[in-house]
Amino acid sequence: MNQNPHLRPSKTAILLLNLGTPSAPTPKAVRAYLKEFLSDPRVVEIPRVIWWCILNGIILPIRSGASAKKYASIWLPKLGSPLMHYSRLQAKELGERLAIQGHTILVDLAMRYGRPSTQEVLEGLKAQGMERLLLVPLYPQYSATTTASSFDEVFRVLGGWRDQPELRLVKHYHDHPAYISALRDQVLSAWENDGNGRPDFSKGDRFILSFHGLPKRNLMKGDPYHCECLKTGRLLGESLGLEPGQYMVTFQSRFGKAEWLKPYTAPTIEKLGKEGCRRIDIFCPGFPADCLETLEEIAMEAREIFLEHGGKDYHYIPCLNSNPKWIEALDQIASQHLLGWPLGSESEAELIERDQRAELAKARIA
Repeated sequence: MNQNPHLRPSKTAILLLNLGTPSAPTPKAVRAYLKEFLSDPRVVEIPRVIWWCILNGIILPIRSGASAKKYASIWLPKLGSPLMHYSRLQAKELGERLAIQGHTILVDLAMRYGRPSTQEVLEGLKAQGMERLLLVPLYPQYSATTTASSFDEVFRVLGGWRDQPELRLVKHYHDHPAYISALRDQVLSAWENDGNGRPDFSKGDRFILSFHGLPKRNLMKGDPYHCECLKTGRLLGESLGLEPGQYMVTFQSRFGKAEWLKPYTAPTIEKLGKEGCRRIDIFCPGFPADCLETLEEIAMEAREIFLEHGGKDYHYIPCLNSNPKWIEALDQIASQHLLGWPLGSESEAELIERDQRAELAKARIA
């Protein structure tokens, strides 16, 4: 068959986008990752010259070693970064699910920072004949700091291509029924598998939904993230049959002195412990894959805070990870945005016809 790149089978691709992770739990690797991450103007909206001095003179020298120790505490034996492991697994299982349905769709994963980089993955998809591209961020709630930044990087790469693919974007799915159903299934499964079962809300137990925080100024400038987190929390609470006072939406990972989205997760947990709350169940709906912020900050640090201030029973519910309901949700979300696009390989007859048309075109040019 003619190997002219214009005669390759025309393929549809789904690219899952996630934030990224250091390549190793070492100060050197963490420093390289943090430098790329914190140098993004979408993430830190401070004048570049001022921020460059703060980042390189204070944050990176101090934070790299401390963060490396935290990464080491959650690194998976033989598997490495939990975020990378589960994100790759999600891409693999989504691709397998689509293949079972008879679709020939390329499915891959790219990280905004670190590897696999957006550029290298896009180049790989291009080499496989990608002509149509659907971007699916692994950020259910839209934010300029995550979703927009990942889109920016895709646009930057495609901006250098002469022959660009058709492009579609999934902006958010914070209230998608399949996503909410997957969250509900993850929580109920955790309660079913837990020896103590479902929390006894009549005795004051609490269910905490912790989302990654953002500076409050992002909200005031029009970022919809805060509102989307609240809606996800409400829909999940309702799907579990909970009353508003039985669950709480909080925000974690606060950094710096500026005011961030409230209520803050750690102080809320401390306050509940002091007030006599015996049991807390905590879940992070905004993180489809477990990572440093969930496994170290919430599963470890927050547990210590609660127990040290009078709490008795602390339950961390893992992220969606490879829950089959979550893979099903990704399928449904992607399929809605793929409508009208070819989802299979071209037939041999179609390829022969394309080859014949190309030969006729060459003759006309000659």
